[in-house]
Amino acid sequence: MLNAGQKITPFLTFDGQAEEAMNFYVSLFEQSEIVSITRYGPEGFGKEGSVMHATFTLNGQVFMCIDSSVKHEWTFTPAVSLYVSCQSEEEIDRLIDRLSQGGQVLMPLDSYPFSAKFGWVNDRYGVSWQLSLARD
Repeated sequence: MLNAGQKITPFLTFDGQAEEAMNFYVSLFEQSEIVSITRYGPEGFGKEGSVMHATFTLNGQVFMCIDSSVKHEWTFTPAVSLYVSCQSEEEIDRLIDRLSQGGQVLMPLDSYPFSAKFGWVNDRYGVSWQLSLARD
């Protein structure tokens, strides 16, 4: 179910990997689901069967994404990242491990002056994630 009170929704633009990325992200977080997918048809602007528009939730937060039918010179950048407050060491360890597979570690999981346990990674799709152990 979509959060009717959410006015601002992160929108992720992929180059043919939107559905794969959504399935991966939904598998990582509780209370997550793919809400809707509209696909390009045979006469569409994009590759037939790819994601023309999709909505999914991660722990109740609504996201939208597409497989862009236009080739862009840009992609994701760490200048904008998804920040996750993890509730346990098990959760942060699991998420860092899974999100960094095939990606890039920008800041290794460690203790920093601003967090007892923090890590920053780009996942295999290029999306940037900051993960921090929540304080009690």
